[in-house]
Amino acid sequence: MPQLQSISNDFLEKITGIVEKNLSNEQFGVSELAAATNMSRSNLLRKVKKLTGLSVSQFIRQVRLRKAMEILRDGSLKVSEISWQVGFSSTSYFIKCFREQYGYPPGDVSKQDFTEEETEIVEKPGKGKARVFLVATVVVVLVGVLLVLLKPFSKKAPHDKSIAVLPFKNDSNDSTNIYFVNGLMESVLTNLQKIKDLRVISRTSVEKYRNSSKTIPEIAKDLNVSYFIEGSGQKIGDQVLLHIQLIEAADDKHLWAEKYNRETSDIFNLQAEIAKSITDEIQVILTPEEQERIAKPPTDNLVAYDYYLKGLEPFNAGTREGLEEAIPFFEKALEQDPEFAQAYANLAIAYYFLDLFQSEKKYSSRINNYADKALFYDDKLSAALLAKAFFYMSSNENKLAEPYLQKALQYSPNSAFVINTLSDFYDSRIPNTRKYLEYALKGLQIDVGSSDSTSRSYLYLHLANALIQSGFADEAEKYINKSIAYDPSNLFSAYVKPYILYAKNKDMEALRNGLLEVHQRDTTRIDIIQEIGKVYYYLRDYPKSYEYYKKFLAIKKAQQLDVYRFENAKIAFVLAKMGQKQQADSCMNDYLDYAQQDPSVYKDLSLAVYYANANDIEEAMDHLRKFSQQTNFHYWTILFLDQDPLVDKLKKRPEFKQVFREIENRFWKNQREIKANLEAKKLL
Repeated sequence: MPQLQSISNDFLEKITGIVEKNLSNEQFGVSELAAATNMSRSNLLRKVKKLTGLSVSQFIRQVRLRKAMEILRDGSLKVSEISWQVGFSSTSYFIKCFREQYGYPPGDVSKQDFTEEETEIVEKPGKGKARVFLVATVVVVLVGVLLVLLKPFSKKAPHDKSIAVLPFKNDSNDSTNIYFVNGLMESVLTNLQKIKDLRVISRTSVEKYRNSSKTIPEIAKDLNVSYFIEGSGQKIGDQVLLHIQLIEAADDKHLWAEKYNRETSDIFNLQAEIAKSITDEIQVILTPEEQERIAKPPTDNLVAYDYYLKGLEPFNAGTREGLEEAIPFFEKALEQDPEFAQAYANLAIAYYFLDLFQSEKKYSSRINNYADKALFYDDKLSAALLAKAFFYMSSNENKLAEPYLQKALQYSPNSAFVINTLSDFYDSRIPNTRKYLEYALKGLQIDVGSSDSTSRSYLYLHLANALIQSGFADEAEKYINKSIAYDPSNLFSAYVKPYILYAKNKDMEALRNGLLEVHQRDTTRIDIIQEIGKVYYYLRDYPKSYEYYKKFLAIKKAQQLDVYRFENAKIAFVLAKMGQKQQADSCMNDYLDYAQQDPSVYKDLSLAVYYANANDIEEAMDHLRKFSQQTNFHYWTILFLDQDPLVDKLKKRPEFKQVFREIENRFWKNQREIKANLEAKKLL
């Protein structure tokens, strides 16, 4: 045992001496110390952690601060001069670290009364240093033992592995440099999103803190996160200067900091190195596959990458104008590097959103072409898989899209974009209440602090809608109220709320009145007009229903919109009641075409409605019985099915009540299973 202790002391003296020889070199960090000792970063980290209880960066910082204390005790230099001498280019950061280490700022050193032992530790090199680290090791071991013994009585929960990357600051006076610094931040975030063992907060959630005066603990409370990455940088010619810090959120404690001065040609290695340093520091499990994906450079052409970063800014804005502005930059990136998978993927995604909701699809071939090229050059790129899924979704081949979405999530398990896309997908494309609610809850965990009140409002709206569709009316009301509180002008939330209240009180007239109130706030909204027409249909007030459906059809035709095909049976029924037979037949034929091609769980229900309208009651009941064997359908089904005039003919059949009861029983059984599953995953 004494021999082992001697080896430990020798090792600590050795690395302390190496750090002291490089004190004034602010670039000297973990990588440099590992190279100087001929050790890998991970082995160095484990050995230093075992001997001192400190990370390597904390160890280096303590050596720097101890030397600073020696110089301050001498009293001959200014604080700013000392900070530079011990490797801190930022005096304010030096003061912050010094205060954390000693409990008072460096300017107060002369006021302190040091014991003889403290003076000896500060002044004597060699054995004194080893003594300090030996004492530290003993203390760490004793504290560890005490923590194990006292763990059952501790109320403080351990850190979860959650992290947020705050917007990087531009250190250059050149404002045109911002896109490059933002691109560095995006690359760090994207790499971390590839790690399953982490929970990574979305870019939109941290954006509002770009110029915030809030403290780190305050932001941590907002985002429910344990760690933060702060960064600043600039590009000067062919040089990239980057300063990265890892912070423990609860007490604003700096765990690791590194300054990089690299050639732009080394930027991708730098991005991978940063991700590895962060995961080492907070002891995240990084699989070989994840490490391989992080290490893979997006391109080897720096001009192409620069064009890509310039396109990323407007692309992330998510507006039509932003997408149109981004496309030429991605095209220029591909001119420089025809094998740039991410640029192809972003082009496909941009064209998908430009085509969305348009009855005439202009860009289908482009979406498919760019998605295929992205996958050809990188079949493990999450954005490429997402792009191919979007092509199938634009072609209404949703079953083919599903495996691409799931694969995209596998390769980027923390991507808010992928998770929110899956949530939408299981809401409207292939309805599945269980998966819709699960992904809506996961999205809330990652998108917990979206950048503005409007984004937060839509986030809570999404969750409220998922909850009500699974029959959680009380929880849905809670989140729809949150949504409206964040943005009272959000009319989607305003008209979903009356439906949630209907689920609780079953008052159809109150539902109608609630929708009419929302309609008065914007009489041009096609979705609200359609909803009012539908509620009047349920109330059997066909003239009023026709009044709103007529407006709906006129707007839909004028704007060439391909929306609400699943409502065409109700519209056809009302048109027929109002003597508009030709238009009614056209609507009902389109509904049949939709129902026959519907791949969702609702196919048989839709066909039951069609055949009931056609007076083929046996065929209708047969499809209804088939539907009664389905699960994961919306709560609206059992709330409105027996209110639907199209089903009146079926309700006269004695077996209808039995089939309807089977549908209800299956829904509530499924809801209980959903609740248990989400509670087990700590999502509900």
